Amino acid sequence: MKQDPRPLVAHVMYRFDTGGLENGIVNLINHMPAERYRHAVIALTEVTDFRQRIRRDDVQFISLRKAPGHGIWLFPRLYRLFRELRPAIVHSRNLAALEVQLPAWAAGVPVRIHGEHGRDVGDLDGSNRTYQRVRRFYRPFVSYYLALSRDLADYLTDIIRVPGNKVLQVYNGVDSQRFHPGEPDRVAADCPFARPQHWLVGTVGRMQTVKNQPALARAFIRALQIEPALAERARLVMVGDGPLRDECRQLLDAAGVGELAWLPGERSDVDAVMRGLDCFVLPSLAEGISNTILEAMASALPVVATDVGGNADLIAAGETGEIVPPSDDEAMAREIVRLASRPEQARHMGLAGRRRVEQNFSMQAMVERYQDTYDRLLHRPGASQAR
Repeated sequence: MKQDPRPLVAHVMYRFDTGGLENGIVNLINHMPAERYRHAVIALTEVTDFRQRIRRDDVQFISLRKAPGHGIWLFPRLYRLFRELRPAIVHSRNLAALEVQLPAWAAGVPVRIHGEHGRDVGDLDGSNRTYQRVRRFYRPFVSYYLALSRDLADYLTDIIRVPGNKVLQVYNGVDSQRFHPGEPDRVAADCPFARPQHWLVGTVGRMQTVKNQPALARAFIRALQIEPALAERARLVMVGDGPLRDECRQLLDAAGVGELAWLPGERSDVDAVMRGLDCFVLPSLAEGISNTILEAMASALPVVATDVGGNADLIAAGETGEIVPPSDDEAMAREIVRLASRPEQARHMGLAGRRRVEQNFSMQAMVERYQDTYDRLLHRPGASQAR
């Protein structure tokens, strides 16, 4: 049987499920030319039905069902797996998957890349000494680092002491064909609100602590206190599932505005949800480069986001949206009031965000950056020599 000449990239993460990191892997595999690389997706825990978003039929999916905690007992299995697959590149993502770099090195994988995509709730500012020590321990086994924001690139070079020539800061890209501006009178299927009589502010994401959706629920309640007339037309949309969903619903019900909010849980039509909004808010406590911000901008929405991670890299404050301090419900509420009270200005900010995505955060630019990095580290023909 003829051996496939395409190099194999093994993408490793903790769990392959709904999320920005995982969505970035889906976009990369779907848009990278199939003749250049093969791909395998390895989850230390589980590969979920999220795999169905990958449109290629030559991708291998592997679940290792790792128990919580450090996975040193998994090293022999990973070693054997890498020896069997013989990947040209192992590309791990975030601290939870960093440990695979050692067995990849032991198995003789030629190129070992580690991506830093964002911070965990246990290390919002990068000051966790234990996490720093873990990253320094595995540093000798990593060939190259990809950081999704300037903040994370600086953390690697300044705190983890990775040589600058081993770190590349690369932005995510967004599918601007799937995510595009909507019609002013359209909402997502099943949405109980109507446009243009209602002005919809919303968010999309896993409802977990680091995403901090209760801050948006409180900000929406506060916005209605600041400007009571908004209760006639302002509506809140919170898409996603997780432990914070019930907390958000309870906050809104306790304030007597539960009927002004829609919390449908996880949705597969996020692009349609985005097109049915008038403003997008990201209240996170930590981020790398947020896919949902890029998706909102591609959908021509003004974006209000917290000043964490790479959010300020994406949003041109005052032009495409606004940046507010993290956990500042009052500042978030006042931005919601301002944009809801000036819908035409909000619309122009959204259109400016769409132009910014097309110029700086295209899917093609992201895929070319990753492919060029893979080519260069493997010394493949056509690779750029520029860093």
